[in-house]
Amino acid sequence: MDVRTYGDRGTMSRAAARHAAKSIREMIASRGGARIIAATGASQFDFLAALTAAPDVDWTRVEMFHLDEYVGLPVDHPASFRKYLLERLISRTGIARYHLLDGESDAAGAADRIGRELGRAPIDVAFVGIGENGHLAFNDPPADFTTERPYLIVTLDDACRRQQVGEGWFASVADVPSQAISMSVRQILKSREIICVVPDARKAHAVKACVEGEVSPMAPASILQTHANTTLFLDRDSAALLSPAVRGEILASEMA
Repeated sequence: MDVRTYGDRGTMSRAAARHAAKSIREMIASRGGARIIAATGASQFDFLAALTAAPDVDWTRVEMFHLDEYVGLPVDHPASFRKYLLERLISRTGIARYHLLDGESDAAGAADRIGRELGRAPIDVAFVGIGENGHLAFNDPPADFTTERPYLIVTLDDACRRQQVGEGWFASVADVPSQAISMSVRQILKSREIICVVPDARKAHAVKACVEGEVSPMAPASILQTHANTTLFLDRDSAALLSPAVRGEILASEMA
């Protein structure tokens, strides 16, 4: 895992977006198109804003897959990740080929249908984050590290649901759906490249556990240690608990 630490969230997000745009351009140039997985959540706001503004990305050649979605939440709910992606990625880029998880009426059917589409060809670049409880997508601890199913219906733990309230998506824990559709851990690991964007002090304990701890279902994102082409983008706050040797130099510029 390549760990890169920046002085603030904005610098980190622009650096991650620059890296992501370069990867997408290279995939389009070499393969004629790029298949990506898009993450959501408050931690990805600045990254996606910078990515969608990146120059010379032919988004008409990009096919996008959805990482996770709540079960039972309508698309017009402020916390809907379909709404999030439509507003923050799809409408800003003109991506025409996208696969959104509709968990409102038939979550299991949507998981199976999009899973089949996902399996048609390898994913080139996956964008992910790390939750406050160490989750990867909505794979809360203890995560299933063995299933080969592309998507799962998972039950969200209390820490995950509290995080959604803390980020302002819901008024109370009772309002947060208890289940979600989540891309499986093994499916994420099948991506040729993984770009993990994790800002903020509230993620520092999870970052330490997932980067410096043992690979364990109790720290789901620790599995990224086993992937040969993962780059982890941190800001000073999210990297605060890492040892200096792992954290590395705190970069002042996204061009570094």
